[in-house]
Amino acid sequence: MPAAGSASVGTIPVQQLRAGDHAFVSYDGDDADRDVVSAFAWAGLAEREKVLVLAAPKLHEDDVWARLDAPGALLGAARERGQLVVSSMRALIHPDEAFTPQRQWQRISEETDQALAEGYTGLRTYIDMHWVGDLNADVEMMKWRESHAHHLFVDRPYTEICAYDSRWFTPDVLTAMHEAHPCRLLPTLGALHVEHTSGTVRLAGEADLATRQEFIGALHEALRRLDGGELTVDLSDLIFLSAACAVDLLRLVPADGRGRIRVRCGPVPARLLKQAGADGMPQLLLSEVER
Repeated sequence: MPAAGSASVGTIPVQQLRAGDHAFVSYDGDDADRDVVSAFAWAGLAEREKVLVLAAPKLHEDDVWARLDAPGALLGAARERGQLVVSSMRALIHPDEAFTPQRQWQRISEETDQALAEGYTGLRTYIDMHWVGDLNADVEMMKWRESHAHHLFVDRPYTEICAYDSRWFTPDVLTAMHEAHPCRLLPTLGALHVEHTSGTVRLAGEADLATRQEFIGALHEALRRLDGGELTVDLSDLIFLSAACAVDLLRLVPADGRGRIRVRCGPVPARLLKQAGADGMPQLLLSEVER
């Protein structure tokens, strides 16, 4: 497990979250967040972390368990031993009835310490922000909490997702909270996120059959913007690169000496690109990175 405090930044898939991350995600449907919370919980179980799901207050506990997908022996065992817990913000801050950042921080710190005392590697919490309405909390106080919670994460084995229903929160609040969190999550599994900056195109998520045209289009646009020189293609936040997309990338490497491409990626995509012929392309530079 990555060291606590080595926080992620930018937009990433939920599978890339690690200890020390404080992430924003928004959703716009009653089941739209199902994939994210399920993947988040199962990743925590795999990392031997304790997982706390503070679901939307309107959901019955049985519905929350159903959203975690594939209920069976593993999920049942995690639930039985207390590694996976479904609760609420109201229960977390009990016996206090009113929300204050200080009380919430205190309880999260206590829960993190308790998880370690129980032998887990850390704590990860999924917080549906509908608790704000349920507790009649002041939105400005909630916003202040979100932008001043760094101490919960620095050198601590704690990970948190704050999930905002875009149908309930105003656009101004959503924008402010998007900016307040160090990292933002792709809203669904299987998505591809593209960011263009000077001399660089960054891709996060999954580059596969479903997103192949988006992947190719992003590379074409990056090369068009650069018009010669060196282009950095940052794949370090991809969790999947298909063989077809790897070949598509290699086909776009300039063969006329007008510039070159530097690819930043993890060991698995690097191996795939080498198998596809990257080693024989002088205009392509592979920089292998670890997350």
